[in-house]
Amino acid sequence: MKNVMKSIKITLALCLFLGVFYVLALWAFAQVAGPNSGNAEVITVNGRVVGASQVGQLFTKEIYFWGRPSAARNGYNAGRSGGSNKGATNEAYLAEVEARVDTFLVHHPYLKRKDVPAEMVTASASGLDPHLTPACAYVQAKRVADARGMSEAEVKALVDKWVEKPLLGLFGIEKVNVLKLNVALDEAAGRH
Repeated sequence: MKNVMKSIKITLALCLFLGVFYVLALWAFAQVAGPNSGNAEVITVNGRVVGASQVGQLFTKEIYFWGRPSAARNGYNAGRSGGSNKGATNEAYLAEVEARVDTFLVHHPYLKRKDVPAEMVTASASGLDPHLTPACAYVQAKRVADARGMSEAEVKALVDKWVEKPLLGLFGIEKVNVLKLNVALDEAAGRH
């Protein structure tokens, strides 16, 4: 009985420590070291919230860059975050990817099947990825430029402006936030 009571006390102490103190320590660290004090970066346009930069959104209009597909079902629902767990040999998954490739090619007729980036037809692990690699943005630049009546060079220059470098030049890859890029496109179109 003595060991049982000791085990219960240790379990309660660990629950308290890991459930409260550890979480508070992470929150405090994020407030000091995290971007935007550890809070979501909300993007507003004309005083209206259009999204959070850390969560992907569904863009389908030709005038916008499209992000990665979402595995979170029903668009980019953060409550349903997570991958599909379907492997590369799963027939349903392969059919889904093939359908995405076909759809992408319909909207990008200037590309060949082999030129469609895998990133544009496969979902990220969370299904909520808000970023693309610059290469995926460049592939879409012609479609966006044509739809907006801009030159492809103007659109690519805007992509270049919004490329985020790896942290300290070491951690991560170059990436472009799709929401921020699309907001910048709308602002550039207003200046035309």
